[in-house]
Amino acid sequence: MRHQKNNSQGIREMLTQFQKEVMKTGKIGKKMLTASRTNAHLKETYEELGRMVCESIKKGELEWGHPRLKQMIQIVEACQKDLEEIENQVQKIKFPSAPEDISKKE
Repeated sequence: MRHQKNNSQGIREMLTQFQKEVMKTGKIGKKMLTASRTNAHLKETYEELGRMVCESIKKGELEWGHPRLKQMIQIVEACQKDLEEIENQVQKIKFPSAPEDISKKE
């Protein structure tokens, strides 16, 4: 009989510990989810800020004397052009029999 009490008590202790660990894991998961959402929001905000600054500089509404600025804008424009070209290539791969757009030929 004593053996059964020890077993029952051991199982209860194990279940209690398991329950505590599950609760901790849940709390950690919630914090990580919140951190992930916050990080995504921060990234989106930085991207939007960067686009706004870039457009304002191009329009002459904002001047910034940083020596790397012009180079960064050229990189952004080159990347945008590259992405457009990649998208065109992907479309050609997806739809190889599509008529060719002669308006973009040089």
